[in-house]
Amino acid sequence: MRIVSTTAALLFTAGSALAGGAHDHTGGIQAESGNAQLAEFDLIHAKVTTEGNVAIFHMAVSRKAGESKPAATGKLAGSKVFSYVWPTTIDPAEVGFDEKAGILAMAITSHPDFDDTPLFDENDDGKRDNDGDLWHSHWVVLGPDDACGQGALKVIDIPEGSKPRLPDTWPGLPLLIDSPGWDPVIDEELVEVRVPFSNIAVVEAAKFDGVTSGLRVNANVHSPLLCVTDVFDVASGDLSLPGKVNE
Repeated sequence: MRIVSTTAALLFTAGSALAGGAHDHTGGIQAESGNAQLAEFDLIHAKVTTEGNVAIFHMAVSRKAGESKPAATGKLAGSKVFSYVWPTTIDPAEVGFDEKAGILAMAITSHPDFDDTPLFDENDDGKRDNDGDLWHSHWVVLGPDDACGQGALKVIDIPEGSKPRLPDTWPGLPLLIDSPGWDPVIDEELVEVRVPFSNIAVVEAAKFDGVTSGLRVNANVHSPLLCVTDVFDVASGDLSLPGKVNE
């Protein structure tokens, strides 16, 4: 059985209550439909709102969010990751990384060939290393690297021997990634995750965008380790982060 804090359990219960309910498609960034080959990655809108000290990251797609997952290859090298992502202007230091380390993004991901949430047993089978295929949440810090393709982004690598500031729930990968365990809700066209902040004002002052994308682990499992290789859709159309929280 997965162990979560009381706060996390309450947040999950609140989020689960949305399943089957009416989805509010107003506000945030209204995206042009028909821009992605797969309807489950075709963004309709993306928004971020707050309730008390909780930030609600929300997006909707044309049809059946989460229906497509990467095909398992049986190995880490070259494996794929599918993701629903909210890039933000929030400083990475607010969630436990170094200041100005890169672009902080909340990501909901699935990747059947590896597990990067070692603190949690998402499928409740008594093992914590075999459920990467289930949709789960991450904070990631993104930055450009032409080794991933001209102008492409990656999850920023941690060079050998360096000691950056990292969150307590960092999963041990040589990347600026966090596995905080906040459970996403995926229901029909909706993708949503609720995240508590000690200083919610930094969220309310932030801007954001919405992205659906594919990433790939380097075939050599070396820096750059995890590149964004496919951008399925961008809510703004140009990754300009025009979204304003609570608007």
